Amino acid sequence: MSGDASRPDTALAQLTAAGFAAADVTPWQQATPALRGDFEADAAASSRFFALTQSLLQRLPAKPRREAAQALTAMELLRGARAVRERFLGRHTGSLYERLTAARSRFVLAQDLPDAAARLVPGLCPTPAQVAAEAAVRQGDKDGVEIDQGLLLAHVLADEASGTHLCHAMLLPRAESLEQLRHLQARGSIDLGNALVETTGRASRVTLNNPKCLNAEDQQTIAAVEQAVDLALLDTRSGVAVLRGSAIDHPKYAGRRVFSSGINLTDLYHGKIPYLWYVRREMGFVNKLFRGLAYADRPADEVTGATLEKPWIAQLDTFAIGGGCQYLLATDYVVAGSDAYMTLPARKEGIVPGVANLRLTRFVGDRLARQLVMMERRLDCASPEGRLICDQVVAPDAVATTVDEVVARMTGSGVVSAAANRRAFRVAQEPLDLFRRYMAVYARDQAECHFSPALISNLQTHWQAHARPG
Repeated sequence: MSGDASRPDTALAQLTAAGFAAADVTPWQQATPALRGDFEADAAASSRFFALTQSLLQRLPAKPRREAAQALTAMELLRGARAVRERFLGRHTGSLYERLTAARSRFVLAQDLPDAAARLVPGLCPTPAQVAAEAAVRQGDKDGVEIDQGLLLAHVLADEASGTHLCHAMLLPRAESLEQLRHLQARGSIDLGNALVETTGRASRVTLNNPKCLNAEDQQTIAAVEQAVDLALLDTRSGVAVLRGSAIDHPKYAGRRVFSSGINLTDLYHGKIPYLWYVRREMGFVNKLFRGLAYADRPADEVTGATLEKPWIAQLDTFAIGGGCQYLLATDYVVAGSDAYMTLPARKEGIVPGVANLRLTRFVGDRLARQLVMMERRLDCASPEGRLICDQVVAPDAVATTVDEVVARMTGSGVVSAAANRRAFRVAQEPLDLFRRYMAVYARDQAECHFSPALISNLQTHWQAHARPG
């Protein structure tokens, strides 16, 4: 095991090659904990080892200035600590989560859980200060301390009781959304900056609004979009919700609406997309599109629980790239322009495309799904393959009016059975427990991908991100 006391000669050779004395390395090796199953004792022993590891890492130059031997040493130290984290979590995830949530009597969001864990078991996850220090540098210059956040979430989600409780927490409406609801209902609309909500007639319309970046997703958009989705679901005046992009002031699109260009790849390259952004997005507003909002006092699963939900209609103007295409898979009906297209360029981005790998095959089948995700195949909405995702494909200037017609049809005789039918589809296709297990794998793999050298190479090759200002 890398960094373990079972490899003393290898570890000693690597660390001494980087300039450490044997007197520095030996205490680190000897501190590798032999976990016994007692939470308090194992936590204390593990924290001591993490602290020694961190003290050695701090003596190395920053990642861009490391010589080859120093780079190998940093990897050895990080791997050694990560191996201990894996062993600790393998034994104590359930106990840890119960302590963090007062025996699951209170909810802690996924984006807050690692900080809470770092306070309870120092070193198990990076501190906010460590994350902030890495946030200040480009993606390729990070050590990837946030990978340890992914390890924690992967173990929590893999544990049925803990993972189900965490999924429940992420489906609750945000406190800010509940505060803003009265403003929406009083005014009929609300401007959240990167998202707009307007309730007119029988529909609440959520407009994605990041026009300078072709409605891309980034760290600035996520809170506004989640609140907008919450508000559209909470507003009792509407029976359905519409998701669309704002009009773009760009010569190429001449004021047309653009659905979404996916993750902001320039921000990704420059280190401005934190790892937890992915988990918050998938377990938060994207899952709320698909499942609705949970109640705090009732389970969120399809069999024993309940959710507050509405049918979602996607208005696809121009294109749905990456994350934009993922939105479509969480909605109930898609109206697209005949000139619009969809892509899931995960290979070029070097990441896992959210929950698309779970949902896409239900629409297009396994082979085409793999072509989309692994070979960046483009789907024109008007093509036979595109129509597997798009319910109606109309002239570009008829998209908005067609959406209005779909709203009228969906609500013309009431939407009493809409939630029941959505749940019936989910329990057959993607019940909450299946989503939880998928996210356990995703949380770990996305963390590794996010800090992989291959991601930087892909962005440089396909996006030329190094030439774009951050």
